[in-house]
Amino acid sequence: MTDRSEGFGERLLGVLLDRAHEMPPQLIAPLIAEEVARVGGRDVSILLQDYGQLVLVPLPGRRLTVGEPEPIGDSPAGTAFLQATTVEVPRPDGVRMYLPLLDGSDQVGVMGLTLDSVDDDDRRLLRRLAGLVADMLVTKHSYTDQFFLARRREPMSVAAEIQWSLLPPLAMSVPQAAVAGILEPAYSVAGDSFDYALNEDILHVAMVDAMGHGLDAATMATVAVGAYRHARRADIGLSEIYAFMDRAIAEQFGPDHFVTAQMMRLNVATGHLQWVNAGHPAPLLIRDHQVVRQLTGPTTLPVGFGGEEPRISEQMLQRGDRVLCFTDGLIEEHEAGEEQFGEEQLIHWVNRVEHTEKGVRAVVRALSHALKQQRGGRTSDDATLFLIEWRGGAADHLALLE
Repeated sequence: MTDRSEGFGERLLGVLLDRAHEMPPQLIAPLIAEEVARVGGRDVSILLQDYGQLVLVPLPGRRLTVGEPEPIGDSPAGTAFLQATTVEVPRPDGVRMYLPLLDGSDQVGVMGLTLDSVDDDDRRLLRRLAGLVADMLVTKHSYTDQFFLARRREPMSVAAEIQWSLLPPLAMSVPQAAVAGILEPAYSVAGDSFDYALNEDILHVAMVDAMGHGLDAATMATVAVGAYRHARRADIGLSEIYAFMDRAIAEQFGPDHFVTAQMMRLNVATGHLQWVNAGHPAPLLIRDHQVVRQLTGPTTLPVGFGGEEPRISEQMLQRGDRVLCFTDGLIEEHEAGEEQFGEEQLIHWVNRVEHTEKGVRAVVRALSHALKQQRGGRTSDDATLFLIEWRGGAADHLALLE
């Protein structure tokens, strides 16, 4: 007979699961602190990524330790966040642990706590506890402003508010593929957006850039992404998706408005990539941490202009290949009378960052901040990056119990 009695670990995690359904958001913090205390932990902090992806900010809450924000690029908490791994820092009073809060594979933030000492049982139990905490934060995020407010480091425009509410998680990772994206300027982005979905073996990706600025651009981008999702879920081809988006923008906004767009499909089992380019800069193919070429191909008119049926471009990827998509705000920035930032500089910085950072999320974040610094801190237009990595292989083993 299988022993089904409740052990210490099951009880600890089970209390969190049992109470999560009806728990008001403000009570999450004291329950987490209580759970950690049962393991002998103290000084619990929940750190969430700010919208600019610069720091991890402490979530205020009863029984939580609230200190200064932790820089993502230069702190133990930042390392835990970017590398999705537990970081342990010895201290005179014990060991400070930073555990990534993973919802699926998206890094929600980091949980920090202190123990007198740490063994493998502590590590296993706390890693699983951090996973449940991440799931709770994501679930409660949908019906409270508490987490939005903690992540804000400066005022946000109405247009940016709309765009952030439209986005999927900024990163996703499965054994066969990984993606990550970033929007600049984080607190006033308007017309740029991206979307993705993994349906069986097909990874669907779209990037859009609506003309103009402010609410008009945000409204157009919202319609474009909504039309893309509707068409994608109807399981039609890339050309038909383009036509559907084109009609949606034209009918809603008239002939003088447009949205540049790029729609992709990647078979994560085979590495077969297909895409339609409607006025976007050509993506970059990265192999062995170097840009090997632009993924040029036939282009069609931006959606809303009634372009002809687009031709579909194709590329077979090799395992480990990355594809970088970006909007024109990244390369067209310039001061009056001076040259644009340009694709040559972009490629230089991609090659440089690819050799210093690990993982798609770390690469996208570091690249975006480096490019902004090289542009003199200027972001007069939205500048968006989206990185895809194809790994190949399979994930069926994850559905098997050992």
